[in-house]
Amino acid sequence: MQTPKRIAVVGSGLVGSLLAIYLRKAGHTVHIYDRSPDIRRIQFSGRSINLAMSNRGWKALDGVGVGDAVREIAIPMEKRAIHLVDKLNFQNYGQEGEAIYSISRGILNRKMIDLAEEAGAEFFFNQKIWDVTLKEATLHVGETERGVWEERKYDIVFGADGAFSRIRHRMQRQSMFNYSQEFLNMGYKELNIPANPDGTHKLDKNSFHIWPRGDYMLIALPNLDGSFTCTLFMPFEGENSFDLLKDRKEVEAFFEKNFPDSIDVIPKLAEDFFNNPTSTLVTMKCYPWTYKDKVALIGDACHAIVPFYGQGMNAGFEDITVLYEMIEKYGDDWELIFSEYQKSRKPNADAIAELSYRNFMEMSSKTADDKFLLQKKIEKWFSDKHPDKWIPLYSRVTFSDRPYTEALAIGDLQNAIMEEVLKIDNIESVWDSELVENKILELLK
Repeated sequence: MQTPKRIAVVGSGLVGSLLAIYLRKAGHTVHIYDRSPDIRRIQFSGRSINLAMSNRGWKALDGVGVGDAVREIAIPMEKRAIHLVDKLNFQNYGQEGEAIYSISRGILNRKMIDLAEEAGAEFFFNQKIWDVTLKEATLHVGETERGVWEERKYDIVFGADGAFSRIRHRMQRQSMFNYSQEFLNMGYKELNIPANPDGTHKLDKNSFHIWPRGDYMLIALPNLDGSFTCTLFMPFEGENSFDLLKDRKEVEAFFEKNFPDSIDVIPKLAEDFFNNPTSTLVTMKCYPWTYKDKVALIGDACHAIVPFYGQGMNAGFEDITVLYEMIEKYGDDWELIFSEYQKSRKPNADAIAELSYRNFMEMSSKTADDKFLLQKKIEKWFSDKHPDKWIPLYSRVTFSDRPYTEALAIGDLQNAIMEEVLKIDNIESVWDSELVENKILELLK
């Protein structure tokens, strides 16, 4: 327990809600502000990529005793189901029993708000925060940006208000504040595979389904009600783009040609396509993340990433784990807590941003490539024989809580080794031989 403070968290999303639970555990008064209505009172659809919870996320949830409540709304996915145009392949993610977990963003967000309220946090919805006075940790709340503002004074303010954070917007006006944002020339659109009439899933429910097609792809993740949330990722313009799909006929023809086995399971394809928005994908980086002992950014507010590693939420939750470690270590010295938190997390946030960007290439192109599939098979075979010498990159990111920086560096080394291994004559036939094993061992020295 720390000396109690009045703390405001701006943003009632996943990271803001979990942060509030941790801050309550440390003994603080916590108020959470959000410009939107209470998500528990409104319909939530049309713009969400289902979440993939993995080790880092579970560690943060279990650290404050709410992991089991979340497991009740999660579905394990232990493998990829790769839908090629003419066949279906399966690829396990990790070792026996290892899985990532599909969770509806809306359902999880509602659950996290409930859990934060149970922990004693107080929520203020429909409250627009237009500015923050950094030196005094004072929020400025009002109906409009140019109208009358009310001041809300706190000891500490956390900005957990996403990639286009208002709190960060104020911090950007300091000198020596580095900031960048980069949009992909690619958007995403949510589609839906409904449940069978008896409530069962139309596709294998314990798989992460991918239709890899090079510069575009479709994915589908299972929901508890028997449905799947699908996401179409595609360039905004050019060949095979959103720009070319103007009417129902063009959309249906595109799917029949490129995703033929999806046609029968997406009955409202055209309706969903034209009713749901096309959203953007952005990588945002900044530094510093904190101001003295008064204000700190967390989650997407300081390191928004593209969703192709399924680590956005997990990385945001890990921010909280690290922040709380600093709280336990440094007690009431909030300036030191904030300083050490940002120094620890910034390099790892940059590393997962890079890994996430690269993983689009893996998901959209390489999962359909025979050489890549052979590489994954060799890595798994060698890892099973020498678990102390080789942990595949995906497992380092997803089934571990070792630093992302470490995963990126070792992953690059392992990929260079595999490039050499794949040059071995007749590798397709000798991939599980002593020759290959010795070659990898030699290259690891």
